[in-house]
Parts: sequence; C-alpha cells; structure tokens
Amino acid sequence: MTLQQLKYVIEIVNRGSINEAAKRLFISQPSLSNAIRDLEEEMHILIFERSNKGISLSKEGVEFLSYARQVVEQAELLESRYLNAKLSPQHFSVSTQHYAFAVNAFVSLIREYGQDEYELALRETKTYEIIEDVKSLRSEIGILYMNEFNGKVINKLLKTANLQFNSLFTANPHIFVSSKNPLARQSTVTIDQLRNYPYLSFDQGEYNSFHFAEEILSTLSHKKSIRVNDRATLFNLLIGLNGYTISTGVLSADLNGNEIIPIPLDCEETINVGWISHRDLSLSKLAVAYIEALKQAISR
Repeated sequence: MTLQQLKYVIEIVNRGSINEAAKRLFISQPSLSNAIRDLEEEMHILIFERSNKGISLSKEGVEFLSYARQVVEQAELLESRYLNAKLSPQHFSVSTQHYAFAVNAFVSLIREYGQDEYELALRETKTYEIIEDVKSLRSEIGILYMNEFNGKVINKLLKTANLQFNSLFTANPHIFVSSKNPLARQSTVTIDQLRNYPYLSFDQGEYNSFHFAEEILSTLSHKKSIRVNDRATLFNLLIGLNGYTISTGVLSADLNGNEIIPIPLDCEETINVGWISHRDLSLSKLAVAYIEALKQAISR
C-alpha cells in the first residue's frame, strides 16, 4: 500500500468516477483502475462496487476511506512542516434543504478555514437527493428536518443507507412573508388566515411525496400554490405576490435583508432539524468545523 494509492481512492470519491479522477490526476483510466485493484487485492477488501451506473464505495470502502483521509492529511501536514510543501486543496461538500443558516455556516467555515486553494460544495437540493448524496459520499454532511409525520419514512431510508440523524434544534413552525404583507404585523397567524395567500413550496422532482416535502403540513390543500426550485425565487415571490411559506423561523438578515420576516404559526407541530452522515465514517476536520458553525449560526 502506498500513499499515492490512498490519494487515488480519495480523488475517485471526490470526483464520483474513475474517469474524472484520472483526468484530475493526469494518468490514464486503466492505470488508475489497476492501481485500485492492486490496493484491493493487497488489503483483501472490495473498496469500490462496480455496476453499469458507475462505481460506489462498498461498506468496507466507507471505513477504508475514513482511515485513508486521516493518513493523507497527516502526511501532508508532515510535508508542509518539514519540506515546505504546499498543502493540497481542501475538499468538503454538504447537501441541504433550503436553509439560510446552512449558508451562513458555510460562509463562516470558509472565512476561518479557507486556504489559498479549496474545492468546496454547498448543494441546496431536494430531500431524497440529500440522502442519496450522503449515501454515495458526494456530500459528507446532509441537512434536513424530521417530524412525527415524515419520521418513519426518513428513518427507514437512513437505516437502509447506513446513515444517522443528529439533531441540531427543534423549532416551532413559522411562516415567512414579506415585511409588507398584510399579516406582517401580527404576533401569530392561523392556517385559516393564510387561505387566500399564495402558498410557496420547494419542488421535490421525481420524489414529490408528502413525506419528502420541506414544509410541514404538506397534506393540506391550498387555493393558490406555487412550487419553486431555489430559495432566491421563493423569496422574490414572497415579496412580489404576498405569498408565504412554512419553515423554522430561523432567518438571516445578513444574507436575506429585512424584507422577509418570520411569524409564528398557530399549530401543534414541531420541526426537528439535524444533520446526517455515515455511521461508519469519521468526520473530516472541515465537517466537524462546519457542524460547529451550524450551531453558532442557529444560536444568533
């Protein structure tokens, strides 16, 4: 086993394919594939599972990757300390539902830990894709919510994918509206008061099930309903159409200004927001730092 082989494994995971990793490493795809097979034979494990859809880490591969990252990181620190070598670009990816605090935490992470070079990814995406991203290690961390309604379905998917849910906070539901909305001055609102306003929600694509909705009370019917794909569009429609959406109430004036405000929603539901990760994979330094940044972001 060589340090270079460990770097090969990490690069394949980062790129999602042997072909893309080979391009980045400036070697041929057959050479990279042979190096991985030699490593698997030497270690007596199957690191990657191959199929018509591509490659993915095996269960043993997930554990192996955790050790490989630690070894490579320590080796780079030694080289930097004694050989004045430049550290390799940092890698970290997170997939999340559309939460402003997740973006705030990402900004804080880069400000504190960003080197001269880094390759980071923040994916605001659909609920099912968040789970798939973390399962395949496209992202190290996923952020989503659970409650009594969707908990059984989400937990079943997480268990099947060998992922775990770690709670960040539990919130009472709020609506987000424009500061000029007629409801903006109320201390609380009821479901009945919202009936004549456009309801905005995030589209879940192929998996547009009630259980994958980002908004609680997803089974309610609405006279006016609009689905969107990104947070900026949703916020523009909140302002332009006097619409509303349902979320946690945690909002960042630094990123979103003061045109959008949260108002408590009068209902008995709760929203448990947390992060998911692989059970068998130790978190990287950046992942640990990002989780701490999340805690800081939601405490403001």
